[in-house]
Amino acid sequence: MTAAIEDAAHAVAPASVMGLLPARPRLLGLGEPAHGEDVLLRLRNDLFRRLVEQEGYRTITIESDCMRGLVVDDYVTSGSGVLDDVMERGFSHGWFNVSAANRELVRWMRAHNDGRPAAEHVRFAGFDGPLEITDAASPRQALTALHACLADRVDADLLPCTAETLDRLLGADDRWSDPAAMTDPSRSVGRTPDARRLRLLADDLVALLDARTPDLIAASRDGWHRARLYGRTATGLLRYHFWMADPSPGRMARLLDLRASMMAANLLALAERGPTLVHAHNGHLQRGKSTMRMGGRPLEWWGAGAIVSARLGEGYAFLATALGAIGHRGVEAPPPDTVEGLLYALPGDRYVVDARRLAAVLGEAPPAPRVSPWFGYSPLDPDQVAGHDGIVFVKDVRPG
Repeated sequence: MTAAIEDAAHAVAPASVMGLLPARPRLLGLGEPAHGEDVLLRLRNDLFRRLVEQEGYRTITIESDCMRGLVVDDYVTSGSGVLDDVMERGFSHGWFNVSAANRELVRWMRAHNDGRPAAEHVRFAGFDGPLEITDAASPRQALTALHACLADRVDADLLPCTAETLDRLLGADDRWSDPAAMTDPSRSVGRTPDARRLRLLADDLVALLDARTPDLIAASRDGWHRARLYGRTATGLLRYHFWMADPSPGRMARLLDLRASMMAANLLALAERGPTLVHAHNGHLQRGKSTMRMGGRPLEWWGAGAIVSARLGEGYAFLATALGAIGHRGVEAPPPDTVEGLLYALPGDRYVVDARRLAAVLGEAPPAPRVSPWFGYSPLDPDQVAGHDGIVFVKDVRPG
């Protein structure tokens, strides 16, 4: 078996990745099984850089706030801002902005674009909603930005409301982002009369945006793409807040669905713009259902990758990343009867494996699932191997 698996393993390089696929996908996803490990992010940086240079990818998007990502995109395309400030304001989730590898990625993108025409620029995007584990952002930024975009292009009497009305209905931002609302639906403002009216106004603004598409594209296609992002984010956040106020047992499952839908909508919009490289947790990008336990209850949902794959078919491809040992996290060498254990036995420190060939070698009796002693690492699900296009394996992960 080891020899057959070794035959399916190749160097982590663009040619090896593309050799697994029938054609260049519009969206090529690289997952990670643990956040915060710069070794994995530097592997991503190296692979993505070569895919940009050799395969013509023109956008890099990561699992970070889509609104904050605009700050990074402005910097890498125009040099707008100072790198320290861009790293502070351009990333979400608490660990992305302090990552040295993410800083290196942004610095490389800026250097790559410097002096090139706009058509050859590599763009940056976040594709997550403005959501954290503990709270969801106020819809103010997205909703008022959408209103401002339309106010610049259409007659005032076509707008469903004034900017002042939006400001009054939105109120203080901290009432939207109250962390207590994540566990206590009664603390959410998502079903107040003001929030319900905001949902209707947001829907009317998006409808007006759609109706004025020719004018907006003629003025600036980039501006149109950005306005659509504002519309998706405003309506998505208002919907998310509405369901945060739901006291029913299905509340958390609904919130997971909504987050995945927001991610998928952003990915599909990026695919419209051109070939895009995607980086996020394996659970967000895999084709099979994602699962987790929360409050002792099992939850499952279709992640962004599953939604996008269903829509794009061969236009979407996904490489999962698997790890051997993470010694500084207490994750030792994997048991030999797991997928990771079989890959750990191969020579070499890192490689990309043809996942479907691997699944065929494993046969109808998949290996045992690996159990991680560290909550931050999610081992491969043996039942999902055949649904991946490839597996990037890193034998040993060390700090730094």
